[in-house]
Amino acid sequence: MKGFTTKAIHVGRDLFRKWFGDVVEPIHLSTTFAKERLEDVEKGYVYSRTGNPTREVLEKRLAALENGRYALAFSSGMAAETSIILSLLGKGDHIIAFDDLYGGTKRLFNKVMERFGIEVSYVDLRFTEALEEAFQDNTRLVWVETPTNPLMKLADIRAISDIAHAHDTLVVVDNTFASPYFQRPLELGADIVVHSVTKYIAGHSDVVGGAVVTNDEKLYKRLKFHQNALGAILSPFDSWLVLRGVKTLSLRMERHQYNAMNIARYLESHDMVDRVYYPGLESHPQHELAKRQMYGYGGMLSFEIRGGLREAKRFVESLEIFSLAESLGGVESLIEIPALMTHASISRDERLKIGLRDSLIRVSVGIEDLDDLINDLERGFEVISSD
Repeated sequence: MKGFTTKAIHVGRDLFRKWFGDVVEPIHLSTTFAKERLEDVEKGYVYSRTGNPTREVLEKRLAALENGRYALAFSSGMAAETSIILSLLGKGDHIIAFDDLYGGTKRLFNKVMERFGIEVSYVDLRFTEALEEAFQDNTRLVWVETPTNPLMKLADIRAISDIAHAHDTLVVVDNTFASPYFQRPLELGADIVVHSVTKYIAGHSDVVGGAVVTNDEKLYKRLKFHQNALGAILSPFDSWLVLRGVKTLSLRMERHQYNAMNIARYLESHDMVDRVYYPGLESHPQHELAKRQMYGYGGMLSFEIRGGLREAKRFVESLEIFSLAESLGGVESLIEIPALMTHASISRDERLKIGLRDSLIRVSVGIEDLDDLINDLERGFEVISSD
């Protein structure tokens, strides 16, 4: 079996190389494909919503990186999530979800899917006994983020998968934060992996996309049907951008992790920081689980600044290299306040219930020079200490 970086560069290239000798995958912009005979109308590529050569190469590559058999590329991570739910669930079905989820996923569950009669229970999936207690006769999915956004909580994918399968329930894992370089949930028993490829997989903050990966042919066919029926496909040009970005995924992830680990240690020792959330730190309560089920710890971290929302706002607004922006996973470092940005759609009471305080700052650590990043953070601490 080829190594991760080799697969990230080469899988799928034969589709074009055997015809034209392409070293770089071409962009197939055609929306429709002509046939010479009527009996061939449904053979091969027909219409780009149904199948496109550039998107197919990307899907083959994404499947390979997760050690999966099948992948589908969508127009966004949320489109991928929506397609999973509409493909697999119906009125009266029930989802068990991690209580610490990306705000957009909770918005989808609470304000869209519940209108269609789909129930959701939020559970702290760090504790398997809480999962056992949450099952209902109509439970059809267990929805996991690990590490979670933004509190970096971990869920034991293997244990959760074993429990869910005993209840004849599928497991979906959002693997966006770790990327397939640092975590491969299908190897641990999950049924479906979902990604916002906008983030680490594409890696350059210039394309929006999503992906679903599975080993189950029946699941794949259902998802493929809905991808076509709903039309939430990734365009050929965006597919090409993701293909370009994914070739350097392993190199970028190593640098993201190196910078994040050192910044986490710097923050942990700072007297103006109350707490740091990063699974690579020995102080993380689930550090041993991270070592067991991940191949590394990634480039995302969060920390609570001493004080409150005023200090958090002053800090993030004073930085020069860290851009004040939502999203994550790009080569540039980003910083944000979840209570005001990515998780603003969640009520304050709900945020506090899961431990998301107003003083929490989320950081997507980029691949810049480490000294420059730490100096920028130190500048921010100096600004608020002088107020």
